[in-house]
Amino acid sequence: MADTKREIERKYESDESGLPDLTGVAGVATVLDKGVAELDAVYYDTPDERLAAAGITLRRRTGGSDAGWHLKFPVSSGVRDEIRAPLSDDLPRDFAGLVRSRVREAELIPLVRLLSSRDVSDLLDADGTLLAEVSVDAVVAERLTDGGRTAQWSEIEVELADDGDPAFLTKVDKKLRKAGVRPSESPSKLARALQETAPKKGKKVKKGKKSKQAGQRAEAAEEPGKPVTPADHVLAYVRTQRDAIVDLDPAVRRDLFDSVHSMRVATRRLRSTFKSFGKVLDRTVTDPIGDELKWLAAELGVDRDQEVLSERLTAALDDLTEGLITGPVRTRLSTWAHSRGAGSRQRLIGVLDGERYLALLESLDVLIADPPLAKAAGGDPEKVLRKAVKRDLAKVEALIEEALAQPPGHERSTAMHEARKKAKRTRYAAEAAAPVLGKPAEHLVKDMKSLQTLLGDHQDSVMARETLRDIAFQAHEAGESAFTYGILYGREERAAAAGEDELPGAWETVRARVAL
Repeated sequence: MADTKREIERKYESDESGLPDLTGVAGVATVLDKGVAELDAVYYDTPDERLAAAGITLRRRTGGSDAGWHLKFPVSSGVRDEIRAPLSDDLPRDFAGLVRSRVREAELIPLVRLLSSRDVSDLLDADGTLLAEVSVDAVVAERLTDGGRTAQWSEIEVELADDGDPAFLTKVDKKLRKAGVRPSESPSKLARALQETAPKKGKKVKKGKKSKQAGQRAEAAEEPGKPVTPADHVLAYVRTQRDAIVDLDPAVRRDLFDSVHSMRVATRRLRSTFKSFGKVLDRTVTDPIGDELKWLAAELGVDRDQEVLSERLTAALDDLTEGLITGPVRTRLSTWAHSRGAGSRQRLIGVLDGERYLALLESLDVLIADPPLAKAAGGDPEKVLRKAVKRDLAKVEALIEEALAQPPGHERSTAMHEARKKAKRTRYAAEAAAPVLGKPAEHLVKDMKSLQTLLGDHQDSVMARETLRDIAFQAHEAGESAFTYGILYGREERAAAAGEDELPGAWETVRARVAL
């Protein structure tokens, strides 16, 4: 079973002088020599090094106290999440899933072997508590493909103890620098090994079975030049959202906080962009991709909407005095909240492991590498992008006017819900256009986000009332009091009415600020 460890460390260049004296570091009472460990690690990647390009490390290591499979994901500079699994001959199934959005159907091969002679010391405080582990590593790197070039170097690694204060590493850093030790130019041993053992220039690198498709992906992943045309700007936004989906895939599989919601937002941004900029990218090509993005968003949202609604109803119930709560209301709400939860995680992992999802990722790669340009793709960026944003904004205005013309009720709520979706699309279009349109687009993004929140709260109230009515009926059928559900329903009704009263003023504020 895999477990995860947050790894916070700093790396330094080292010469033959070994580790400087660290007893003078504030807080360090003892530098305990732990001896030398011999480590043998084989690093796996695709032939075109897709994991390394994303800062992801996958290795099988023997020797040391943590022998086994290690998979590392970057979090920030010097911080990585290391997922560990017991030593085995085969790649753990969980690990294969966590890198699948990068690897796709390519083969993972042994790419580099690192032999490290690690001289380890523990930095302890006066109570004997571990503050950090410091090692001097003598490294020999061997590339296992393309001629087997080798390299060797020595480095110092300082890793913070679990739950340690990152500020302590700064104290160690000052001591090391004062002793003439300088930070490493490479973020990891693997990065340095790949650089120093890379095939000589002019030598053709063997790509393997998927070389043509891998080449397309590598080309698509390259940092683009400065956007010039409308298509450049739209594709830059599309590329950012595609990258977000790929980056978030492992986080969704690990069930990290907000990861499902964030991936769902990226799919919506992409789909909205294809619709907003149909004059730039040919919709005969993007619409089918949009349909697949809609499917993925639906799969990601199987439990999300119910989770949000459950939080709303629970918070409303907590706001009531105990005298207003009659019957097993909390139990009924809890039962309803978990009524669809069983097996949902497994279902979502199955979606991410499926061929349909991989095909969607491939279609996005192909679109970015060979975009289906429409007539306005090469026009004046300011004119084309402004026109698209204003077209979306006009749809929002029409729906809000329709909503305000209706009496309170179903028709008004429906129009407000549609206005919310169009406000969201306008927001995303303005985000994509902001590099060209500047402050007016940035202000519109903020205004649409505020409007979206107002309309979203109203829609949440609509859904909450429908749910409360259903639960109240179930409670009544079971012979329970429906009194509390009626109170909650009334509060939601008043909240919706307040939102409707606020809408005209909010919209007038938006109209007064629009400067597109």
